[in-house]
Amino acid sequence: MLIDSFNRIHNYLRISLTDNCNLRCFYCMPEEDYSFAPASRLMQTHEIEEIAQTFVRLGVNKIRLTGGEPLVRKDAARIIASLAKLPVSLHMTTNGVRLHEFKEVLHEANIKSINVSLDTLQADKFQLITRRNNFERVFDNIHMLIDSGVHVKINVVAMKGLNDSEINDFIGWTKDTPVHVRFIEFMPFSGNKWTSNKVLTWQQILHTIEQEYSFVPLKGDPNDTSKKYIVPGHAGTFAVISTMTAPFCSTCNRMRLTADGKMKNCLFSKGETDLLTALRNGENIENLIRESISSKAKELGGQFINDFENVQSNEIQNRSMISIGG
Repeated sequence: MLIDSFNRIHNYLRISLTDNCNLRCFYCMPEEDYSFAPASRLMQTHEIEEIAQTFVRLGVNKIRLTGGEPLVRKDAARIIASLAKLPVSLHMTTNGVRLHEFKEVLHEANIKSINVSLDTLQADKFQLITRRNNFERVFDNIHMLIDSGVHVKINVVAMKGLNDSEINDFIGWTKDTPVHVRFIEFMPFSGNKWTSNKVLTWQQILHTIEQEYSFVPLKGDPNDTSKKYIVPGHAGTFAVISTMTAPFCSTCNRMRLTADGKMKNCLFSKGETDLLTALRNGENIENLIRESISSKAKELGGQFINDFENVQSNEIQNRSMISIGG
């Protein structure tokens, strides 16, 4: 079991398969001509499986595959099939562009819950945000998942001046569609041009929704990152991930493994532990994992406090979001 110095049990591992992506969302990728890591620096299929097995022995019972975009990796199907054999609940976060190509793979892996990133319900704005024309494909794939019985969560990075006018459009979508929409407060990462005046807060999101809808809170789970709600009578639900205004660090159970094999004990940690090099050198990585967890900061990687209006993003030492993994 992995327990840090604040008595938090860590049983949830997020594995990034690649830092590559077929979209170019400005808040995730610093620039269009981004330099991706060469294949030799990435974890290979058998290495991902071996590292994952080690985490499982240490108590991990939930794994989420992320990227970049995990489904652009050529051996993604093989990796999914391999990890599906482990005694874990297997999940994925994707931009949805290639989901139709993996329908059978995901079914055979028994993946019952998938997060799809979608920041707008407008095709023209989708192209503006992602710099790609894939809205219809993503939207169709979301409904393909729903029709297949998969629980779909929609990740919406909410930003002032970008998609704040669409908050209630997303709530309206939940009326007849059983999706769980999650509004995410805009977070600072290397190169994403974060400023506090772009943050649409949890309170502001709820205030916007209550202008058109009545809603009630839903009971949360012990390690939830989101605050959940439902409009009575709606097929779907919604939530807010309030990292900037009301972080959930006290109940954090998550660890991250980057595509190049570095362990991050927090999304905002500046320190990393190189598990891949150690593995390739024949070292036992269990002690490295334990040491990383024991050094985990109390909150927000120890880099800033939740007074987001006074956060200086240029002083935060971290990777870009795409190289960390969603």
